Amino acid sequence: MGGLFSALGSFWSSLVHIFDPLCGPVGIFTWFGQSTLLACGDTGWGDEIALGLQVTVSVAIVTLPIGLAIGFLVALGQQSEEKPLRLAAGIYTTIFRGLPELLTLFIIYYGMQMLIQSLLTFVGYDGPPVEINAFLAGVIALSVVFSAYCSEVLLSAFRAIPKGQYEAGDALGLHHGRTLRLIILPQLVRIALPGLTNLWMVLLKDTSYVSIISLADILRQTSVAVRVTKEPFFFYGLACCLYLVLAVLSSFLLVYVERWAKRSEVRR
Repeated sequence: MGGLFSALGSFWSSLVHIFDPLCGPVGIFTWFGQSTLLACGDTGWGDEIALGLQVTVSVAIVTLPIGLAIGFLVALGQQSEEKPLRLAAGIYTTIFRGLPELLTLFIIYYGMQMLIQSLLTFVGYDGPPVEINAFLAGVIALSVVFSAYCSEVLLSAFRAIPKGQYEAGDALGLHHGRTLRLIILPQLVRIALPGLTNLWMVLLKDTSYVSIISLADILRQTSVAVRVTKEPFFFYGLACCLYLVLAVLSSFLLVYVERWAKRSEVRR
């Protein structure tokens, strides 16, 4: 089994290298960065910047579905007929929309370690201290913050759907789950998409917070390069360009997603 995981890891590393837009076989730094500070390999910082880009994109992509799922459940709780559910959902959104993202990251990163260590000590564990993976902590922190804002967007979208749509599902003999999946969700996606698009852009920028807990994202890698080379304008300018490229590519992709969501909309 260990050999299988090792082989899969090697295959994945090779695949990532092939499609690496910066230091891959047809990467920008590979072709245009040689003999500069951005050279790939031991002579430059190209490999480190490329790794930072991969980490930033990975954190954002992993956070998105988790945050959407939690946000959807919280939005359902906010419009539930059960008062305890509405209260719990309201407290959740108030806390994580009110706390600064950086403080939420610290609480989860350090607080989870302390909580797990206390639980293990309680059951008699006497081994080395527990350390939480920085990538996992970053994803969890960004997911709860993203989900808190996402739930408000989805709640507004839910309220924008006429109650007659639910009644139509009942009239067709559909139970609540099928009504939600076949009638409500398609409309919900179309209505909530502009707000979710803005949240995705915010999420891309918020990934920079994970550099504080030593996760090698774009900002951390460029900061290390600045300390070593004493070239702050060059590397921080490069970080700005990378974030802007990610935003532009996301904008193009989201345009196609929006067109797909509106494909069944009646033309006026």
